[in-house]
Amino acid sequence: MLNVEADFSPEELETRGAVREFVDRRIRPNIATWYNDAVFPQEIVPEMAALGLLGMHLEGYGCAGKTAVQYGIAMQELEAGDSGLRTFVSVQGSLAMSAISKHGSEEQKQRWLPGMAAGEIIGCFGLTEPTAGSDPSTMTTTAVLKDGEWILNGVKRWIGLASIAHVAVIWAKATDDAGREQVRGFLVPTGTPGFKATPIEAKLSMRASIQCDITLRDVHLPADAVLPHNPGLRGPFSCLNEARYGIIWGALGAARDSFDTALAYSQKRIQFDKPLAAYQLSQEKLVNMALEIQKGQLLALRIGRLKDAGRLENHMISAGKLNNCRTAIEVCREARTMLGGNGITLEYSPLRHANNLESVRTYEGTDEVHTLVLGQHLTGIPAFR
Repeated sequence: MLNVEADFSPEELETRGAVREFVDRRIRPNIATWYNDAVFPQEIVPEMAALGLLGMHLEGYGCAGKTAVQYGIAMQELEAGDSGLRTFVSVQGSLAMSAISKHGSEEQKQRWLPGMAAGEIIGCFGLTEPTAGSDPSTMTTTAVLKDGEWILNGVKRWIGLASIAHVAVIWAKATDDAGREQVRGFLVPTGTPGFKATPIEAKLSMRASIQCDITLRDVHLPADAVLPHNPGLRGPFSCLNEARYGIIWGALGAARDSFDTALAYSQKRIQFDKPLAAYQLSQEKLVNMALEIQKGQLLALRIGRLKDAGRLENHMISAGKLNNCRTAIEVCREARTMLGGNGITLEYSPLRHANNLESVRTYEGTDEVHTLVLGQHLTGIPAFR
């Protein structure tokens, strides 16, 4: 409607085309079955790696080193296929790989990142706990340094990919041998005794994705398993901002796919001797959806350009995540109404997207938390407690 694509560079358009072709060829024909059967298709991971999607925005160590806008465009195209499959790339690249890239030692980067970029090593990111979601400062997972080893105990919940991961980035309240306590990240090979990941199976959302409970019972790690840089909550928060950025774009992919589905359906579905698209109420719905998607696209592009220029501020990420998730879920729901009863089947995508977006709007900061972030930016008053 606004020809936003005219502002994309040739390289950005090339990224869009490559990921869109992959989604059309590998995801669209299969996603209804994967979603219905609650299966994450691990067989497509090497293809994602070959496209350079894993750690796409990171430099070196086999990573593609693409721009923020290219990464965003890729996430938008992936989520047009399914939010759960975009989530895989986000957990692998924006969370687990970013944690190692931002906070790890050179030895840790060399050990893990090349294999993760190639899709040969899967990572997960263990921050959230059963009673520590929006407020991770209340985490109860502990790490104690004793006789030159770290000993981890605790539980994590809603941890993407944990049951298929080879390495887990676990955040814990760490106490060193001098008695000092600070939140630190640890690289935990998932085969370590005491580590257990259990998939959460009874889900109405993100069914083609994996989320798990993790238990850590006397998990012994060498002293160098700790991520050495950026201790404290700023460590995980910097990774969460990378994931939130991807969501700003990704959610619009789900919205666009739902709109495209409703538009195509309305042009072929005949009621009262003419297509649904010929009715004023149908056109109003289509126009409103298209406008909101285009506004969200402009917001995502603005935030992406700022990120590439090094001028992006944290509250801007909250603005994008809050607005575009809220927009996307409303578009998907409205698109479903245009499909009538057919819209509740897996033959059509809008309700699947809407169900997935219930998770997307919750993880990496709920609507409420991002509202309070923006409220603090506007007023200077933190209202979280």
